[in-house]
Amino acid sequence: MSTALGYRAYGAADVQEFFDRPDPAPGPAEVLIRVAAAGVNPLDHLLRSGYAPRMNGHLPFPQVLGMEAAGTVLAVGADVTGLSAGDRVAGFALTGAGTYVGTTLLLAESTGRIPDALPETWAATIPVAGTTALDALDQLALPAGASVLVNGVGGGVGIAVAQIARDRGLVVVGTASAAKRDLVAKTGATFVDYTAGDVVDRLRAHAPDGFDAVVDTVGGDSLRAVAPLAATPGALLSVGDLSVPELGGVFVHRRLDRDSIERVAELMATGRLDPHITATYPLARAGEALALVETRHAAGKLVIDMTL
Repeated sequence: MSTALGYRAYGAADVQEFFDRPDPAPGPAEVLIRVAAAGVNPLDHLLRSGYAPRMNGHLPFPQVLGMEAAGTVLAVGADVTGLSAGDRVAGFALTGAGTYVGTTLLLAESTGRIPDALPETWAATIPVAGTTALDALDQLALPAGASVLVNGVGGGVGIAVAQIARDRGLVVVGTASAAKRDLVAKTGATFVDYTAGDVVDRLRAHAPDGFDAVVDTVGGDSLRAVAPLAATPGALLSVGDLSVPELGGVFVHRRLDRDSIERVAELMATGRLDPHITATYPLARAGEALALVETRHAAGKLVIDMTL
């Protein structure tokens, strides 16, 4: 039996509640883990609010919050290969099974082993933010020396994009609020404050002919403002706004596979990627962490540490 934070109906934060859940048994292609840490993401409150019915509308209540976690494998399903009890891993939970809980089920194909030296709090940021950044940059396949604009560089995905891009020899410029200036500087990106006047004019000062690629993490009007800065339409990529094809751009193709998890884990273990965790919370305060993410002003990554 594990304590979980979840919801019994769709809605705002007031539908969240703690409840006890029996430890589940893994299906043939699933892995049961003891959760050591869980990442907090915008998708968590979107699922709770009922904004993504294709993902969780068919699932019974109660549903547990959270989609990414790191921990130790307790058991594996009959068809699982490459993972065993006792392995330290990070991965994606089954939708509804959640990660704001002591034990949970991960999709085996979307779960990878993590190096012994990698803290589980860091590893818990890999499945969503880390692999989204990796997928975006792999999709763009930019050569060293190319320029990339990260629209919304101060969040979990943005800071990962900036660092992986810098590791590949790209020139990175990023937009964020003034409060995130110091965080952005730590990624090696050139900071541009989107709140201080015409952001497009100030971005053009860095790239008069446009950027070789634009990676958008914000969407909406902000995406539409920076879209013309992509040197070619196909070089505009969004990780969160499905309407980007209307602007001639593309949406990130998510692989959600073991190889991606383990590649990002290696980047972290070798010091080339820091998730910049700005706060950790015990499970008892997980609702506070999600509320901060829901404001869309959280800097870096927030993590639920089950050892606190």
